[in-house]
Amino acid sequence: MEDAVARVVWTGSRGVAENLLESIMPDDPDSFESEIVESEDGVSLTILVSSSELSELRATVDDILACLSAVEGSLEVLGEEL
Repeated sequence: MEDAVARVVWTGSRGVAENLLESIMPDDPDSFESEIVESEDGVSLTILVSSSELSELRATVDDILACLSAVEGSLEVLGEEL
């Protein structure tokens, strides 16, 4: 069976991108690849998830999005620039 792949891209400031990435690293760092890339508009955090099963891919992406959402919400409450 071929791999299923999902790409999650977030754009904003470097500090927030680093915080977001740090929030998902302890979860299961071997289940995804990530990079932070600078551009004229700020930075992009790209997370690439691949799996041989769609259900596993979905579960991993759901976990990552839940972590990112929680951290982003916390940073908004603290007044961090997104």
